[in-house]
Amino acid sequence: TDDKTTTKFWKEGTKINLEKSLKVGDEIGGHFVYGHVDCLGELSDICEDRNSNIYTVKYPKKFSKFIVEKGSIAMDGISLTVNDVTDSENPTFSVNIIPHTKQFTTWSDIAINSKINLEVDPIARYVLKSK
Repeated sequence: TDDKTTTKFWKEGTKINLEKSLKVGDEIGGHFVYGHVDCLGELSDICEDRNSNIYTVKYPKKFSKFIVEKGSIAMDGISLTVNDVTDSENPTFSVNIIPHTKQFTTWSDIAINSKINLEVDPIARYVLKSK
């Protein structure tokens, strides 16, 4: 777990995002994520947009096949929609985070070069596996 996650960087008082599991009968109103961290990303840029902030994240190239524009990605347990992707030797993707999300999660405290737990879109994983 320490190899793939930010747990090795946690200290007493480190804030983390927790969400209760979906129960049978609950409405599904968002993306599917499982809470299984695939890799670490690194926050490389934050830009202000009109009503949100755009966060750009570097990630390991071997996960490029799972990260696509308008696909889902969980970042530190928060499921978000990928805005765009640069597919290069040092790939990045970006997401928008609105003020509400920033206020009620750990994203209000994040800084450039912070390590981020990433969980790729499980649907993309299964689609690629089925080929």
